[in-house]
Amino acid sequence: MILVTGGAGFIGSNLIHELNRIGETEIVCVDNLTDSAKFRNLEGAKFFDYMDKREFRRVIESKVLSAKRIRAILHQGACSDTLEDDGAYMMDNNFTYSKELLHYAAQHCIPFVYASTAAVYGLSERFTPDPENEHPLNVYGFSKLVFDNYVRRLLPTIESTVVGLRYFNVYGPRELYKGRMASVIQHFSKQMKETGAVRMFQGSGGYGDGEQRRDFVYVRDLCRMNLFFAGIGDEAFRSGMGEVADVYQGIFNAGTGTSRSFNAVAQTLERVNGPAKIEYIPFPADLNGRYQHFTEADVTSLRLAGQYTQPFTSLEDGIAETFAG
Repeated sequence: MILVTGGAGFIGSNLIHELNRIGETEIVCVDNLTDSAKFRNLEGAKFFDYMDKREFRRVIESKVLSAKRIRAILHQGACSDTLEDDGAYMMDNNFTYSKELLHYAAQHCIPFVYASTAAVYGLSERFTPDPENEHPLNVYGFSKLVFDNYVRRLLPTIESTVVGLRYFNVYGPRELYKGRMASVIQHFSKQMKETGAVRMFQGSGGYGDGEQRRDFVYVRDLCRMNLFFAGIGDEAFRSGMGEVADVYQGIFNAGTGTSRSFNAVAQTLERVNGPAKIEYIPFPADLNGRYQHFTEADVTSLRLAGQYTQPFTSLEDGIAETFAG
């Protein structure tokens, strides 16, 4: 059995579909469907149980869930709204909830792979997972960093896999229900279809008009990364001989290692949606000191961790696949 928290969300639902693609269906999908429209992310997905997040937390706390059946926990559940100002809510969702799962997984030696974020780096120009580079700009990034640091402190006492993946700018299918938190790729595509134009910022942060740069990573690459570190799909793990996959531990950047400009995104989207007018708008004053003009993952430690050598999907191929059909 594989537990996927946030299973109806953008990344979580893609994880379930990717698990299905390799023949895995003994999956428990955990989420909060207060936003009921998210159920559409699971259309066509195969999983054998669904649990509301609140029920799931009670079950974990009461220890009535049989740990012997659990092969891995892929923890994607979180409040990812970078504009959320309720710090108590954010810390409960992103820190306390994650601690509960970490302790459960460690106690039962269950591989635990969780979603962290590049938001922990804030305005840093260096993107290596090192405390000196970690200066979040909002409570979302802070909540994730606090958990990363908690993991760092506990890792020497844990014998099983615990891996945090710092997602950079993720895009791909099943983003429609993220609203304002959807990727710039989704927003640009929507603007093109509705108005025939794309709006992006004028020069800011030392970059020219539309030349602000981000490390855009295709969601399927992140799914494959989760499965790799969790040991899912490994032949030894599948053999039924009692063997387990290698143990991995650490916090790694989950990005391509290459940044692309917003202009490049718009040009690539024109291949899908047709020509569009580019409109450069003034950079909002209220974003000064709160906006990442540049992100680019340093993937050195990722590549060294267990020889993770899978190539990343190019922006051009990822966009083509996202909007195919």
